[in-house]
Amino acid sequence: MTTLGRSTARRKPPHVLANTPFRKLWTAMSVCSLGDWLNLLALTALAGNLTVGSGYKVQSLAIGGVFVAKMLPAILLGPLAGAFADRFDRRMTMFFCDFLRFALVLSIPLIGNYQWVIIATFLVECVNLFWVPAKDATVPNLVPKERLEEANQLNLLVTYGTAPIAALLFAVLSVADDALGNLVPFFAQRETYLALFINALAYLVSAFIILSLKDIPKAGAQAATSTPSVLRQIFEGWRFVGGNRLIRGLIIGMLGAFAAGGAVVGVAKIYVGALGGGDAAYGVVFGAVFVGMASGMFFGPRLLRELSRRRLFGLSIVVAGVVLVAIALVHNLVIVVLLTVLLGACAGIAWIIGYTMIGLEVDDNLRGRTFSFLQSLARVTLLLVVAVAPTLAGLFGEREIRVGQEPVYQFDGSNLVLLVGGLLAVVVGSVALRQMDDRRGVSIVADLIAAARGERFAPESAEQERGMFIAFEGGEGSGKTTQSRLLAIWLRDQGFDVVQTREPGSTKVGMRLRAILLDAVHQGLSARSEALLYAADRAEHVEKVIRPALQRGSMVISDRYVDSSLAYQGAGRALDIEEVKRINGWATGGLVPDLTVLIDTPPSVGLARLGGAADRIESEPLEFHERVRREFRALAAAEPDRYLVVDGTLPQEQISSLIYDRVREIMPDPVPQESEDVTGTIPAIRD
Repeated sequence: MTTLGRSTARRKPPHVLANTPFRKLWTAMSVCSLGDWLNLLALTALAGNLTVGSGYKVQSLAIGGVFVAKMLPAILLGPLAGAFADRFDRRMTMFFCDFLRFALVLSIPLIGNYQWVIIATFLVECVNLFWVPAKDATVPNLVPKERLEEANQLNLLVTYGTAPIAALLFAVLSVADDALGNLVPFFAQRETYLALFINALAYLVSAFIILSLKDIPKAGAQAATSTPSVLRQIFEGWRFVGGNRLIRGLIIGMLGAFAAGGAVVGVAKIYVGALGGGDAAYGVVFGAVFVGMASGMFFGPRLLRELSRRRLFGLSIVVAGVVLVAIALVHNLVIVVLLTVLLGACAGIAWIIGYTMIGLEVDDNLRGRTFSFLQSLARVTLLLVVAVAPTLAGLFGEREIRVGQEPVYQFDGSNLVLLVGGLLAVVVGSVALRQMDDRRGVSIVADLIAAARGERFAPESAEQERGMFIAFEGGEGSGKTTQSRLLAIWLRDQGFDVVQTREPGSTKVGMRLRAILLDAVHQGLSARSEALLYAADRAEHVEKVIRPALQRGSMVISDRYVDSSLAYQGAGRALDIEEVKRINGWATGGLVPDLTVLIDTPPSVGLARLGGAADRIESEPLEFHERVRREFRALAAAEPDRYLVVDGTLPQEQISSLIYDRVREIMPDPVPQESEDVTGTIPAIRD
């Protein structure tokens, strides 16, 4: 038995990792990424440990020096490395880079002084600059063009997904260091050395994996390219985004989120030490940032689906700032770890929403440069934050707040950096929210409460008293069009202003969409396209016809509304009902009829009433219309207070009487107005 709307003949293509050459390269990338994060943790911890007896200020400056040494090569040598990758054998370039990184990292614990830590760190990052573009240029040669996006997603997964794994590994190795020191004298009093040996081994493993990869094209296979300098990318990028208020707000907010996370990373080692934690605790705090970011990217937008994405973006940065302030003031390591996860989650929400919105809002010909600008500026921001944060902490030093002669609170440089960073994040988030808020005048608190309930907050209109909205639903030939027209006439006789309308086709745009949706010529229209076209018609219908009429206080009678899409495209076309509901909820802004009248008629009866040529929907087989009827009845059973279900096989007069009785129960007192008859603008509609 086949599922409607799906092809059984098409075979699912193999996963991109089934490609052996790419799988080898991806495995090498995974090992290298794990080594890179482990390297960052081990070197900053080692810098702190080597200067632990030199005072708080020297220790902070020493850690800041490691960050500067790691970031500076990307600013200075990026263009040179990109050009190099295009001119030499990429396989051998990556192999020798991995082997050099292995040797340099291995030399750090063997030499064991801070000066060599800085020199070796700088050299490792220089080598890394040649490895990365060689890898990036190789990937398109190993996978088909249509699988390149999937391959890039996997590359990003290992680039950032290995960070919490490295943090956990570092914490375990730090504990193992202490135990190993009792067995091997070399490791006694040499914290982080075991982590550096594992780090060096990771690069060596990657080197031999790359060496076994024989499918990388030789030099000259592609035209040589060069990468513009980071500063030039920033200058050119600002010209594109500086004049766009929305994009400017997104960029500011995303950099604020990036800086907030960078502030924690920059002072985490000395702050954890001040709280009484060792290298293992440092690894846990470092990993907590990335665990939080991953959680925020995945769960955040799903938890608050009905909240405006622009508002969620700005609020996540503001909350990140508040959490960072709390981290600065709390002196409990367990609470700090939990707050760090929350901080990472807020940063992750901001980053994923910002990236998505830039992809949607920026024109295709500018999108690449905008992303390049953002990434370059983020790199510089991170460099400044991780370099300045420990330096500022060191210059401030250690302070105590005393009551009399008793110290009651410790407030040192790391506390100051986190506090300032948190306050700046609050300011940046507020600016971003002000720049791009799309629901001005709507209370943020009310919006949040409604979103937490899974609803979209709809403020009461300040205009004239709202009218009433009645929708008629039913299958083909049910009689709903006739009954909607009769109800409109009856309401006008009661003295109400009535707007009678229909879907699809009550606007100029809708008339064109109606021709596409119902014309039998368009039989090949896909189910998803059909659902989206109906939603597009409905969005225009609500915006141009229904809402203005309701704001005038009119009675709106519509022949079909959202429930028709749920029945026809959801059940009839076998699409996901929740997806159809979500699309239409967004299209209508959450507008729901005060009353929905379902004229329930068996399809065999309704279709027999039709005369003339059948349209695209009417010509569907009987089982399609049976599914539609069952869904209509299920919708009515789920919301009995909103629905009136009438047997469509009853005489027309009896059906009308039942409808009038129900409408009397909900309609306001008659307020005679000048009647607006729009029926003349709408062609006759067959039931």
